[in-house]
Amino acid sequence: MHHNISIRPAALTDVPTIHEIYSFHVQHGLASWELTPPSLTELQTRMRNLLEQGYPYFVAEIDGCVAGYAYAGAYRTRPGYRYTVENSIYVHPHYQRRGLARLLLVELIEACEALGYRQMIAVIGDSGNRPSIKLHQELGFVHIGTLPSIGFKHGRWLDCVLMQRPLGDGDQRLPDDSDI
Repeated sequence: MHHNISIRPAALTDVPTIHEIYSFHVQHGLASWELTPPSLTELQTRMRNLLEQGYPYFVAEIDGCVAGYAYAGAYRTRPGYRYTVENSIYVHPHYQRRGLARLLLVELIEACEALGYRQMIAVIGDSGNRPSIKLHQELGFVHIGTLPSIGFKHGRWLDCVLMQRPLGDGDQRLPDDSDI
């Protein structure tokens, strides 16, 4: 059955569906290490902050319904990290394994390159998350390291997998102030 899949910039009107998707992952998954889903208002604030700082934020729609979302944000807030972003991708459980995460991540990489960012970091919750690790590998991310047992959720210790991908010229040339 063919479905119409599209990627578009996210808007504050998407937050109720984003809240539903994220709440599921907080309660049942390991991608987020929050333990209690944030409120709708909190997610609106988070989105607004990212958009006001110029970071890309996208939703994937299937037949007009938001089925997943992705955004980039600061990897760290100190100014020395200003050319590096961290990605976040969440797909509604009913729409997983349909290639939405790949489409979202490709769009995110392209947008971050166009904005002048030089490195993208994936912070993957749990070394057992093979689908996410494989997707990132396929899109040019390299495994940088694993932080063993630094998280605790759902009654068990969790590893954190760090993956990295250069954007644009990466570290092959120095940035100038016009890049970001």
